[in-house]
Amino acid sequence: MPKKLIQRFMPKPETLREHKYLRMFGKLLHKPNLWALNRKSAPGAFAVGLFVAWLPMPFQMVVAAGFAIMFNVNLPVAVALVWITNPLTMPIMFYGAYLLGTKILGHKAQAFQFEASWAWIEASVSTIGPPFLVGCLALAIISALVGFIVIKSMWRYSVLFKWQKRKGQ
Repeated sequence: MPKKLIQRFMPKPETLREHKYLRMFGKLLHKPNLWALNRKSAPGAFAVGLFVAWLPMPFQMVVAAGFAIMFNVNLPVAVALVWITNPLTMPIMFYGAYLLGTKILGHKAQAFQFEASWAWIEASVSTIGPPFLVGCLALAIISALVGFIVIKSMWRYSVLFKWQKRKGQ
């Protein structure tokens, strides 16, 4: 079940190999395990993708691809999962990360008005920056662990279910 479901939404290897930002990895993209979807590569790919999705940085796809290559996990799944962070979800996710960071650091949440400018970012780095980054890191670790455990469990139960079904026939 999980393999077929995941494969349905996975980008094609050729699409990722030809992506303008992923071409920098060159021959590293030809490792077969990066494209295999199995019980070892899928949970790791979910962990990588969910971890990178919480990192507040540009070019998350490139970072996810680098981690997928480093940990030898499924690259398309890792890259696709970073799109959880998109223009619609980003404000909610990052505000939640900021609130969690304030709780972890014991700070009081400050009211602020977001402004898409470099001057606002520079001014905010010292005030809301630390709780925001701590919250993002905490949620990245939690999401990666939960994603890994859930996918590994789903894979295991799927295999057990198939075995039980075969025994019953």
